[in-house]
Amino acid sequence: MIDPKTQQESPFIHRTAEEKPSPNFKDFLLGRPLPTADAEHETIGKAVGLAVFASDALSSTAYATQEVLVILAGAGTLAFGYVFPISIVIVALLAIVVISYEQIIHAYPNGGGAYIVASDNFGKFPALVAAAALLTDYILTVSVSISSGVAQIVSAYPELFDYRVGISVFFVFFIMLINLRGVRESGAAFAIPSYFFIAIMLLMIGIGLFRMIGGSLSIVSNPPEIESVGELTGITAFLLLHAFSSGTTAMTGVEAISNGTTAFKEPRGRNAGITLIWMACILGVLFIGISLLTREIRAVPSELETVISQLARTIFNGQGFLYLCVILGTTVILILAANTAFAGFPRLSALLASDGFMPRQLTYRGSRLVYSYGIVALAAVASALIIVFQASVTRLIPLYAIGVFLSFTLAQAGMTRRWWRSGKLDPARQPIDHDRAHPLHYDKRWFLKMISNGFGAVCTGIVMLVFAVTKFEDGAWIVLALTPALIVIFLWIHRHYGTMANRLSLENYGEPPPYNVRHRVLVPISNVHQGTLAALRYARMLSDDVTAIHVSLEPADTDKVRKKWETWGRGTRLVILDSPYRLFVEPLLSYIDEILASRQANETITIVVPHFVPALKIHNALHMQMAEVLRRELLSTPGVVITEVPYQIS
Repeated sequence: MIDPKTQQESPFIHRTAEEKPSPNFKDFLLGRPLPTADAEHETIGKAVGLAVFASDALSSTAYATQEVLVILAGAGTLAFGYVFPISIVIVALLAIVVISYEQIIHAYPNGGGAYIVASDNFGKFPALVAAAALLTDYILTVSVSISSGVAQIVSAYPELFDYRVGISVFFVFFIMLINLRGVRESGAAFAIPSYFFIAIMLLMIGIGLFRMIGGSLSIVSNPPEIESVGELTGITAFLLLHAFSSGTTAMTGVEAISNGTTAFKEPRGRNAGITLIWMACILGVLFIGISLLTREIRAVPSELETVISQLARTIFNGQGFLYLCVILGTTVILILAANTAFAGFPRLSALLASDGFMPRQLTYRGSRLVYSYGIVALAAVASALIIVFQASVTRLIPLYAIGVFLSFTLAQAGMTRRWWRSGKLDPARQPIDHDRAHPLHYDKRWFLKMISNGFGAVCTGIVMLVFAVTKFEDGAWIVLALTPALIVIFLWIHRHYGTMANRLSLENYGEPPPYNVRHRVLVPISNVHQGTLAALRYARMLSDDVTAIHVSLEPADTDKVRKKWETWGRGTRLVILDSPYRLFVEPLLSYIDEILASRQANETITIVVPHFVPALKIHNALHMQMAEVLRRELLSTPGVVITEVPYQIS
């Protein structure tokens, strides 16, 4: 071949296709397709990154305090005073986890979070445990945040209570549609609502604290009825641990920034790390403020009116403009919190798919340079969960956070081992471990980092166990069973890809076998017409050994075929298979099996199938399309090559 660029002989010619996607209705919904070269321009900065990746963590402040109260209600209203001390402990744990994840961001700037950390330091199986936990968490993030957002709407408009499931599913697919438009566009769309939520919540907390200090903050008026939680019990250690585990949902989403580091502009590590610190500070202030004020106004947990709604109408003296702003801001941020999962789930799925543990399709980027298959899959599974659990936050929460803390524990344990390995390197020579995908350098502060990450792993591991025990009967067992099931699926997919790779590998393949010297062609026909003759002409081009096969369903029709064949068959043999029970495919497959059983070692058998193609696709419904049936059946028959000869009718 002559390369048109160099005008020299070359076995390779590299061309750039000039064709562009044709405009269609999808472009109206998702925007015009983007070329691959634009990928580096689709990254985001710190301000937009906070809106994209922190909305999940920040939004959890809208329901975490309420979930603590739901558990404390088991000991009566006097136990509500423990909500603030429990919140302090949770924020301390948050600080430990954030310090660890800030280190992960700089050590693994290409993203992947707990999956990459566990894979690099422990191997594939612990990495799959982390991946299964994270994927489960992302799905539940969408279900819980959307359901909680709709609960805020129901608090303001109780008449919508019976429609909460349908409204929730609508919002899931709305967020999905925005994310399919691309990371930069979805980030820009979510930035204003996210910062509005932060501003209005800080305003509410500020005014609430001012009134509390001044002594003008009253208790909530007309509180909703406390929902039944079973028999009243005393304030026990188990109850407090149970409440603590429910409150740790405030920490969900902390890992999202480390998983999606690649979405940030360069320098990725620095921008992602700063964004993580911003998020943690805002989250800590909001959670502590809400918990403190909740205790002061004596708010009660209820699905009829959220704690945030009770806070807002108490602090702002009624359901006026500022109250509506709080409800609007909380609703929007809870719904947009699903965006964190839509940003993280497709990226993690793509990493798993590239390693052969999930379907390869998840690595393909759509027209807007996002992992479209992962986005759509997340929306479908999350919607199914919302329907099954009737958009109830209290019923969904027990499934939540176990996966998060399992990934927290594996990530921090992995970093502990990484720092230990770093300390074993020679500080004088500063060698780099080139055998790993993530180079390892000696770090003079390795011991301090190892201790901090190790302490964090112990803390989050204990919380995970507490959560698993205290929430087991409430539904946590589902996640504990689902995680191993996902790992089995990952390994099954990986084994399939490995088997296929081994069978298709060219390693030790040697020279290809010589071409077969004998070629036998079979042509199934239902009638004799121009399309049949076109297939017959093509068959004769392949071989002189051609056999036409007709399955006789009606004797009268077979007589017509025989007479036409005598005129147009040109001496080609015709085998007629009588089918008393009017079966078409089965007799044909049986005859082909007979041919295969007597096939010679150097013989290739090709089935040439005439394929009728109507001018309009709608006309397919008016024809049997037996070629499609034959192709599907014969495609799985070993030792057979299938060739379709289309004939078009204009």
